[in-house]
Amino acid sequence: MRDRITGLLVAEAAQKTALQRLAVELAAATAFAALTAVGARIQFHLPFTPVPVTGQVFCVLLAGCVLGSRLGFVSQVQYLTAGVAGLPVFALGGGIGFLLGPTGGYLVGFPVAALVVGAIAQRGQGRVWSLAACLCGVTAIYLFGATWYGVWRSVTGAGGGITAVLHESVLPFIGVDAAKAVLAAVVAVPLRRRLSAI
Repeated sequence: MRDRITGLLVAEAAQKTALQRLAVELAAATAFAALTAVGARIQFHLPFTPVPVTGQVFCVLLAGCVLGSRLGFVSQVQYLTAGVAGLPVFALGGGIGFLLGPTGGYLVGFPVAALVVGAIAQRGQGRVWSLAACLCGVTAIYLFGATWYGVWRSVTGAGGGITAVLHESVLPFIGVDAAKAVLAAVVAVPLRRRLSAI
């Protein structure tokens, strides 16, 4: 009888611990979704492209590095869901129409980038792995962003081909996004340790 009660208490404690861990994970994912929304407010516009420079990329990279692939992905899906629902969390506003605009590819690429960053960062320890992961994440964002930007230019009749697409959607951002990757890699390591200790 005593063994059965002990077993039930241990099972209940394990279930409670698992639920607490899930709550912490969901709270962390939501916090990074909110951080990405704040990052969207940090922006400046270049005169030759409708794609702004924002703090979102830094937040996406940090989410993947700190939360890992699964929760990093979840955080950015939460972010996209909030924006599609009409909350003004994107750099240019809110609503599903922004996914069809010039920056829609970048937005769709955010969850994928967080997934890629997390998957690579989880393979090793330290800032070198984190930096490699962040640079791969930036590449994923560019792939989605530039591809959709090219489609958007074609649909709107802007034309110009791949050269114009690269000059307006990738090349102007490489330097600043590389700096964001370095900063995310540096900041992520202590944050990841702190989160795992909770």
